[in-house]
Amino acid sequence: MLRQIPDQPELTPTMLKLLKMSFLPKSTDYGLLILRVALGFSMLLLHGRGKLLNFAATAEKFPALFGLPSNVNAGLAVFAEVLCSALLIAGLFTRFAALMLACTMGTAFFFVHKSALVGEHSGELAMVYLIGYATLFLAGGGKISVDRE
Repeated sequence: MLRQIPDQPELTPTMLKLLKMSFLPKSTDYGLLILRVALGFSMLLLHGRGKLLNFAATAEKFPALFGLPSNVNAGLAVFAEVLCSALLIAGLFTRFAALMLACTMGTAFFFVHKSALVGEHSGELAMVYLIGYATLFLAGGGKISVDRE
């Protein structure tokens, strides 16, 4: 004898409200604020600060790319990772800061990590930052920023 499959229960309005989380207010501006501050602080504190404080050592091991010497490339990375990250946190010149950071992370991912997403020299983190910065470049800083876009 074949067993009958019971009918699927219909989703009630309450269940739909819970699944869609429609009871929470929607705010693109709060989302952009969280993205700006999280990316800005993590880049500044975890990457830029160390490069700035140990610039001589950083410049020695930095690659020479695009016909520029390693110390110039290191200086550009510090500019982006420190100054542009601070601008991003404040939401001041957000699109410019995000573009500079996206260029830096694009260089790191495509040229330094050779587009590797797995393995010993994975550029996965550079790619995640690149996606976040590209999003901020396209969307702007939102209304909760100095720019108030």
